[in-house]
Amino acid sequence: MSTWSRPVLLLLCGLLLLTVSIAVLNTLIPLWLTHDQLPTWQVGMVSSSYYAGNLAGTLVAGALIKRYGFNRSYYLATLLFALATLGMLLAVNAWSWTAWRFIAGIGCALIWVVVESALLCSGTVRNRGQLLAAYMIIYYLGTVVGQLLVSRVSTELLHVIPWVTALIVAAILPLIFTRVTATEAAADTPPAAIWPMLRRRSSRLGVNGCIISGILLGSLYGLMPLYLSHQGMSNATVGYWMALLVSAGIVGQWPVGRLADRFGRLLVLRVQVFMVILGAIAMLSNAAMAPALFVLGLAGFTLYPVAMSWACETVPQHQLVAMNQALLLSYTIGSLAGPVMTAMLMQNYSDHLLFVMIATVALVYLVMLLRKADHHATPVAHA
Repeated sequence: MSTWSRPVLLLLCGLLLLTVSIAVLNTLIPLWLTHDQLPTWQVGMVSSSYYAGNLAGTLVAGALIKRYGFNRSYYLATLLFALATLGMLLAVNAWSWTAWRFIAGIGCALIWVVVESALLCSGTVRNRGQLLAAYMIIYYLGTVVGQLLVSRVSTELLHVIPWVTALIVAAILPLIFTRVTATEAAADTPPAAIWPMLRRRSSRLGVNGCIISGILLGSLYGLMPLYLSHQGMSNATVGYWMALLVSAGIVGQWPVGRLADRFGRLLVLRVQVFMVILGAIAMLSNAAMAPALFVLGLAGFTLYPVAMSWACETVPQHQLVAMNQALLLSYTIGSLAGPVMTAMLMQNYSDHLLFVMIATVALVYLVMLLRKADHHATPVAHA
């Protein structure tokens, strides 16, 4: 596939529809559970079950793609996500929703691996950065649209689930009109394993960055709506603030990518992590919430693609699918651990510990980036 070929564009169209659905559900599910007066730890459990499903889906994605190909794997993953979303209407309680969100997490992880691997395998050293930037922009754009929909349409459970499910099913349509064959170029190459990718010394800081990014974004997605709701905000207001948070990530994609190309991944990652710490500290004061959320979103939502591109540039093309699985695995481990730890701290102490947790894990990664940095490769994407 060329940079902006028909399969690439249709993949991104399908991703946009799916991301809108994911964003709506990620924001409203904590609010629905909160309004039913469930304790904070159960809200965190439901959020974490989604990321546990991401973990399971990531592990099986490579074998599924190898056996059924990109198209059929995409169809299967999308239908699984749609059925899990529709199943939430059967019973409204934390335990059944934990199971449905786990299944939805499997479907979403399969979708991400299919789309990301297809784009990475179809790209070259010259255009892979453009494809990854376009992927992240589409992903965050869909997230913003989803947050704005939350603030505009009815947020009742019985009103939202049917049209969200229809949107998920509609995401299948773009890939019906094309066939993604990005793996054919490496058909004679044996598939690489995930675990050796995680142990590569040259990729270590990139893998660690994906774990930290998962902790940050998992906590923000899963518990920021809960924090805002506990501040007395309506569902519509929560949607606007979440849209601001993710919009900052969209704004930062191209500038941060270009800076990473020019000055290296290590320097940019250090600045990003420092900005995350500043944004989290500013949120504790509640004095300037809009700038603080913007800084937090700008730095936090651009952390994953920079860390991902660092790790992917250290492996040959035939290992990109395995590296992509390894990075998503790292991200989902962080996403699974983040909401659980943070929700327990918020339940037992204070909602403000959400930002203490974010600042703490960011500080840990900053120490990793500063300690013995000269012993790690610092790949820079080719122009």
